[in-house]
Amino acid sequence: MGLFDRLRGSDAGRVAFVGIDGVPFSLIRDHPDTFPNLHDAMAAGSGGAIESIVPPESSACWPSLTTGVNPGETGVYGFQDRETGSYETYVPMGQDVQATRVWDRVTDAGRDATVMNVPVTFPPQRNVQRMSSGFLSPDIEKAAHPPEFADALEATDYRIDVNAKLGHDDDKAAFIEDAHETIDARQEAFLEYIDADDWDLFFGVFMSTDRVNHFLFKDYEEHGDNEAAFFEFYEKVDRYIGEIRAAIADDVTLVVASDHGFTSEDYEVHLNSWLADQGWLSFDSPDPEGLGDISDDTQVYSFIPGRFYLNREGREPRGSVAADDADAVLAAVSDALTALESPDGRQVVDRVVEGDAVFDGDHDAIAPDLVAIPNHGFDLKAGFSTPGDVFRHGPRNGMHSFENATLVTDAPDVSIPSSTNLYDIAPTLLDLMDVQYDSREFDGDTLVTADD
Repeated sequence: MGLFDRLRGSDAGRVAFVGIDGVPFSLIRDHPDTFPNLHDAMAAGSGGAIESIVPPESSACWPSLTTGVNPGETGVYGFQDRETGSYETYVPMGQDVQATRVWDRVTDAGRDATVMNVPVTFPPQRNVQRMSSGFLSPDIEKAAHPPEFADALEATDYRIDVNAKLGHDDDKAAFIEDAHETIDARQEAFLEYIDADDWDLFFGVFMSTDRVNHFLFKDYEEHGDNEAAFFEFYEKVDRYIGEIRAAIADDVTLVVASDHGFTSEDYEVHLNSWLADQGWLSFDSPDPEGLGDISDDTQVYSFIPGRFYLNREGREPRGSVAADDADAVLAAVSDALTALESPDGRQVVDRVVEGDAVFDGDHDAIAPDLVAIPNHGFDLKAGFSTPGDVFRHGPRNGMHSFENATLVTDAPDVSIPSSTNLYDIAPTLLDLMDVQYDSREFDGDTLVTADD
C-alpha cells in the first residue's frame, strides 16, 4: 500500500510497535506521573500485565514474541544453545530463528515494514524495506539494510546496545550516561524513519530499558542511591513513546510491549556448581566457554536460565542416563530443586516444568528436559568452569521475571485478559493490520475483540 492509498483513506490497518525490553507492567501502573503518555494510550485502549515464556530470557523471548510460537518452533531456547548430537554450543542469531516473523507475514501480504533494533535479528533481512539488527549484532555496518542505512546511522552516533560493562562499576554515573546517549540516538533514528519510510508496520525496540533494570532495579524497589536516576531515565522512555505516538498518523495503532518482567536480584545461583555438589555433574577438563569435557558419569548439566539437560544415552555423545532411568533422574533433580534454599533460608525455585509440557515443534530435539522458574531474587546461572560457590553476588541488582511483562495499546478494540501471554502479540498485530493468517499456526490467540 503506497502513500496515495493512505491519503485517500484505505481501510487496511497499520501498526507502530515499540518494544521496551524487560519493563514490568507494575512499574508503569504504579507511577502514572512518570508514564503519562503510556497511561494516556491505555485510557484510549487498554493495558495490562502479561506472562512471558519459558524460559524468560531475551534471546528466546523476542523470537517467540515476533513469531507467536514457542521455542520448539523457533529453535531458540536461550542466549546459548547446544548442537544436536554433540556437546558443542553456539549463540543463536537471527538466521537460527526457524519460524515466520510477523514482518515476513506483512511483506508476504504485499505490505511494507521497517524493523529496527529487534534482538536476535542478525543478519538483517532483505525482504523488508529497512532493517537494523539489534542485540548480538557485531557492528552497525553489518547490521543495517540497505547498505546506505548503515552510513546514516553511524552519522548520528547510533549504538546497537548500551555498554553493559560500565554497569559493573560501583559508581553508575558513566553507565547511566551511556544508557541515555544510546536511547537518545535510538529515538532520533526511530523518528526519522517513522517519518521517511512508507511503512505499514513499524517495529522498533528500546533495549536500554533492560540494561538499566539489570543495574538499577533494586535502587527503584528499595529506594537506593540511584533511584532518582532510574526514574529520570524512565521519564525519558515515556516521553519518547509520546513523541512516537504524536509522529504517527491517526489511523496507525500504537502497541507497546516488553518481552519479560523484572524484579530485584539478591543472589546469583550457579546451578552447574550445585549439580556438581549433588554428584550429578563432573568435568574432566572444565571449559568456561562451553560444555567442556563432560565426564562419563555426568547425569545432568544446565544452561542459563534454569535449563536442565539429561546426559542421555543415544542423544549426547557420552550419554550416561539410560532411557529406563531418565524419569527417575528428572524426578530427583526436580525434587532437589524445589527443596533448594538460599543462605538466608528462602526457597529458590518457584516451580519446575518439564520440557515436554512447554516446548513443541520441529526443533525440540535441543529442548531442555526441565526448566526451573525461580522465585524473585534468585538469578539462575550456569557456567562450565571449575565449580565454585552455588550462591554468589554479582554486579547486577535486577533480574528477569516470568510474570509482569507489559502490553499497552491505544486500540479500543483490544482486550488484555489476565491469561494473556507473549504468544498472543503476533496474531494481534496481524489482526490490527488486516493481514490474513491461519490461527492454527500460532501458540497464542488474537486479543482483538470481534465486531458486534
